[in-house]
Amino acid sequence: MKTSDADILFIPGLGGSGPDHWQTRWADRLSTGRLVEQAEWRRPLREDWVSTIRAAVEACARPVILVAHSLGAHAVAHAAPAFPTGKVRGAMLVAPPSDKALRAIAAQLETPADFLPVSRDPLPFPSLLVASRNDPYSPYEVAEDTSFAWGAKLLDAGEAGHIDAESGHGPWPEGLMSFAGFLKGL
Repeated sequence: MKTSDADILFIPGLGGSGPDHWQTRWADRLSTGRLVEQAEWRRPLREDWVSTIRAAVEACARPVILVAHSLGAHAVAHAAPAFPTGKVRGAMLVAPPSDKALRAIAAQLETPADFLPVSRDPLPFPSLLVASRNDPYSPYEVAEDTSFAWGAKLLDAGEAGHIDAESGHGPWPEGLMSFAGFLKGL
């Protein structure tokens, strides 16, 4: 599959993806890409995020590829059962946080731990989970287990932190090459 054959929806995590984040850069660079904007980035509620993602998928005219980061990856996993059958052709899921991290974030934000329990259901489309060996929000072994539960191929990003702008992954060209390889296999 080529990028021109699909609508590419970028699903940011907590706080959204700022101008230096690889998701924003990729969305700007890819003619069929766009960021899915949540109404509330700092106080995430699962049903709101899932509903927004589902509506974005349903509004697309072409097949959909999802590219999610951090909490956005969990939102995609929760939303997946509600997607129209066959509409989503694949997903690249980058640095999903662990249950422990989700609990800590919810406590810090004084919000419900709404994304728990983490979905353990296999995703109904091909997926690639990209994980770092030193992600402060998820031990690699947890990401490995999540990829197995979701039926996702696991890509070891090495020691890449949380794979965001703060960890030095602004443009993230290696990730874009991995994304292109993933698309080619669809």
